[in-house]
Amino acid sequence: MAEIAITGGIGSGKTTVARLLVERGATLVDADQIVKDLQRSGGKVFKKIVEIYGNEILLDDGELNRQKIAEIVFNDEQELSKLNEIVHPAVGEEMGKRRKEAIKQGSIVLVDIPLMVTAEGELGRDEYKLFDGIIVVDCKIETAVYRLVQQRGFNEKDARARIAKQATPEQRREFADFLFDNNGPEENLPKQIEECWEWAHSLSVKKRNV
Repeated sequence: MAEIAITGGIGSGKTTVARLLVERGATLVDADQIVKDLQRSGGKVFKKIVEIYGNEILLDDGELNRQKIAEIVFNDEQELSKLNEIVHPAVGEEMGKRRKEAIKQGSIVLVDIPLMVTAEGELGRDEYKLFDGIIVVDCKIETAVYRLVQQRGFNEKDARARIAKQATPEQRREFADFLFDNNGPEENLPKQIEECWEWAHSLSVKKRNV
C-alpha cells in the first residue's frame, strides 16, 4: 500500500483532513502525537528536557508544560537547536517503528509531518522525497489566523508570529502531489476527501505493479 505524507501550516486544518482520511480507512502516523508521547513523564525525552530547563517547565501534575517550552524556544534559535537535538532523533526513530507497523496492516499509511517544508522552502529531510505522494492542506494566512484566534485561543499577534516562522503557503504548494483547499468549513471537504482517497488508491495500485 502507498505511504503518503500530509503537511500544512498551523491553522490550516490538516488535523481535520487527516481525521477524515482515517475515517475512510487510512492508518495515521502522527509526528505531533509521537512528540507528545515521548515527552510524557517517563517518556524517552522527558528526563533530558527537565535536566536542561528544570522543574519550572513542569505542570502541577508532573507533565511537561509544552506551552512554556514553546515560549522559551520560540524566539531563541540557540534554545530551539538545543531542544531539537534532544527531540528529533527520538522522534525519527519512533516514527520509523510506527510506519513499519502501519505498513504491515495493509492499509494506506498517512504520515502527518507538520514542518515537512522548512521556512526556507525546502523539504526538511531528504527521506521525505521517498514518500509515494505528498498531501498539502492549504489555506490563506487570514483564514489560519482566524482559526487560531477563534478555535485555539491565540491572540492575533502570536498567531501571526507563529505563521511567519513557518513555510509560506506558496512554498508548501510547490511540493503538493494532492492539494486541499481548506479555506472553508469542514462541510466543504467531503468531495476533496473522496478525490484524495481515489488518488491514494491509484498510488497503491501503481506501487503494486512496479
